[in-house]
Amino acid sequence: MQINRVKQIIREGGLALGTYVGGIADPQIVEIIGHAGFDAAFIDMEHTSFDLRDVQLMVMAAERVGISPIVRPPGFDPAFLLRLLDMGVQGLQIPHISNVEAARAAVQAVRYPPLGDRGMAGSTRAADYGNVPQMEHMAQSNREITLALMIEDQQALDQIEDIAKVEGVDLIVVGPSDMSRTLGVTGTPNHPKLLAVIKRLQAALKNGAGAKLALPINHPALPRDAGQLKAMGCAYANCAPTPEVRMMKSLQAQAAEMRKLLA
Repeated sequence: MQINRVKQIIREGGLALGTYVGGIADPQIVEIIGHAGFDAAFIDMEHTSFDLRDVQLMVMAAERVGISPIVRPPGFDPAFLLRLLDMGVQGLQIPHISNVEAARAAVQAVRYPPLGDRGMAGSTRAADYGNVPQMEHMAQSNREITLALMIEDQQALDQIEDIAKVEGVDLIVVGPSDMSRTLGVTGTPNHPKLLAVIKRLQAALKNGAGAKLALPINHPALPRDAGQLKAMGCAYANCAPTPEVRMMKSLQAQAAEMRKLLA
């Protein structure tokens, strides 16, 4: 496993920048993300039709251009997470972590002993097909894999101080859309209730086990640029929109401009 670029930036106190692969199942998108200058490709399995083969090719593409492949699985299933980890995924963002027990279970599934209880297979792609000694692979994985937990529900908010104290978590991510829905403030940017959640999470992380804050850049519910997020203590941020939205807007603008010339 190569050095995790996102994890390195987090250790150095910076803000790692990722962007979305979107729903286009082509590893060339990941290569373009890397060549464009981002630190991570965010591969979403929760809201796309990607299968494991799609993800593996994207992981290989990320390695080629030296960026971190971060995958959001469709849910929390330790067996499924293990398959992602064994193919070489460098980061996992687990959605809908609703309580401290779920946070601890995520650490158990992702980390090798003594931090967790991840299953071991010495010939996986993550272990370079057995070329890396077992103990070295285990230590490297625990050091380099980014574990991010998403809080999007009221139950998670009620236990946020305890979730922040769980050792082995690198990032706690607020999903502004789902959290706004939970708070009953959908469609209202910078709503005081959402801002209060962010402030409470910031305080919890200061007293936690070392996890950092992650928020998206310029989300409609929480419009903040990269500089503002860094000032808030964020260590990771995804930048919208997805490639298909970027492509659609560019094509629409081009078509509209040409039709003006034909009017």
